[in-house]
Amino acid sequence: MSTESRFFPIAQLAATLPEHAETMLTDIRLTDEVAASCRIFRVHRPAPAHYHTSCDEYLYVLTGRAEIAIQGLAPREIRPGELVFFKKNTVHALPRIFEHPFTVLAIDTPRRPPEDVHFVNPEDGTPESFIRTQY
Repeated sequence: MSTESRFFPIAQLAATLPEHAETMLTDIRLTDEVAASCRIFRVHRPAPAHYHTSCDEYLYVLTGRAEIAIQGLAPREIRPGELVFFKKNTVHALPRIFEHPFTVLAIDTPRRPPEDVHFVNPEDGTPESFIRTQY
């Protein structure tokens, strides 16, 4: 059985994400395994209420500040060094970005396919308008 190990310069990679984009988010996929995917993403503008059906999500804030709203919890500000966790099918949103760039290290278990984003209000977006993978 072959295993592959890699090291990632997170801050250096995050700095390559664009300042502006047509999509709400841009990301870099670091790993894309069946058991889990790991990404760095930058939020360019507020992300409306949505959920993912394939995975639980761990979000570790790298830079910036934003408000996060998670189903069943009061909205709150999140900052660098904070880890947020929620289960699949949990409605969540980033209604306000307080400080740019707002970048996050995300771990999805199991893997989250890029097209797995479901907006509570379908008029708010599509997988194509939600996120663009840089590489």
